[in-house]
Amino acid sequence: MSTQLKLNYAAIAFAAIFSACQSKVKKDAIDTSISSTHAKGTFGYDLDFLKKKDSVMILSNADGSGQVIVSAKYQAKVFTSTADGLSGKSFGWVNYKAFSADTDAHMNGYGSENRIWLGPEGGKYSLFFKPGAKMEFANWHTPKAFDTEPWKVTLANQKRIMMSKDMDLQNYAGTQLKIKVDRDIAILENVAIELELGIKLDAKTKAVGFQTVNSLTNTGNFTWDLKTGAPCIWNLDMLTPSPKVVIIIPYNNAQTAKVATTDYFGQIPPDRIVYKDNVLFFKADGKSRGKLGITPKRAKPVIGSYDAENNVLTIAKFDVDNNAQYLNQEWRTDRDPVSGDAVNAYNDGPLTDGSQMGPFYEIESVSPAAFLNPKQVMYHRHQVYHFTGDKASLSVIAKTVLGVSLDEVESVF
Repeated sequence: MSTQLKLNYAAIAFAAIFSACQSKVKKDAIDTSISSTHAKGTFGYDLDFLKKKDSVMILSNADGSGQVIVSAKYQAKVFTSTADGLSGKSFGWVNYKAFSADTDAHMNGYGSENRIWLGPEGGKYSLFFKPGAKMEFANWHTPKAFDTEPWKVTLANQKRIMMSKDMDLQNYAGTQLKIKVDRDIAILENVAIELELGIKLDAKTKAVGFQTVNSLTNTGNFTWDLKTGAPCIWNLDMLTPSPKVVIIIPYNNAQTAKVATTDYFGQIPPDRIVYKDNVLFFKADGKSRGKLGITPKRAKPVIGSYDAENNVLTIAKFDVDNNAQYLNQEWRTDRDPVSGDAVNAYNDGPLTDGSQMGPFYEIESVSPAAFLNPKQVMYHRHQVYHFTGDKASLSVIAKTVLGVSLDEVESVF
């Protein structure tokens, strides 16, 4: 990991001081319209909608242009953010219809720009399948602790929100895991954004950034090991696609390791992936379902996307340990349970029956396997940034952080 891309916690502290799945629809038609003075697609519109569903909490930067919506009722989610106040673009994907739908037995996809799940999803230590169950959709169930249940708020102000949840989860190996998860969410001032990413924001660029610090504690009375299985922390960012969204994934030139797993939900068509100069480009138009993962040896602590239609550059930055064991999350048990990926990307698309939850796309990071002793804690940090404004200025940011210009990104597909 380069010095420039290391998580700069001192910078964040300085900035704080400086600033002082397809839901089951009800039989009756669902009306997702709301009374709002703001246009759909803006932060103000989503804020008005979410206020009708929950007493959401708002984080705001010093001048109010950067804002973030957080919900404890909806599993400590960061629903969305803006770089330009209430009238600015809402960056997160909100699944309006899910809020009025019946509770789904598999997953309640409310959307959200950043959520926390625990993995693995599949494999020998899966938290989503009961012991012995065949790994197919009919048997797949997201644990209620991070699907439908509210979390406890332990601290809240205009800059920072902390929430926690105690969980008792059984994995595919039959082990009962007692877990406490804590989530610390803070908005970042522009000075922290610049220091974290090694960039300089000019007057032509609007930006918003936030950090989540996620921790997982073994609250049981035994050590989690290869026999019992272990969980991991999983952060997922759901974003709105367009015909011109491209996910940008820089990777290490490690010749001994494959670059990516590209067949989570069937092989991704070759015309949707390009490998070029140690960067993987993945088309994210919300029209073809596919997921990929970057192996730990290849993973870098950053991923991004560029929406050329709306001129939005998104960057996520997170902890990566290139030498750690990561859990395999595939829906199969015939692979090494610690042969998983460290970084993932997903493009939504229609299922075989034509139905679709989204469209949306996701960029994701995962912690190593939490092989913890009782009372031991694992931390995973995941930051999200959005930039809008002058394309040339955004291109400089993309080149600095992701290693490619926006002209290069637009020319790939």
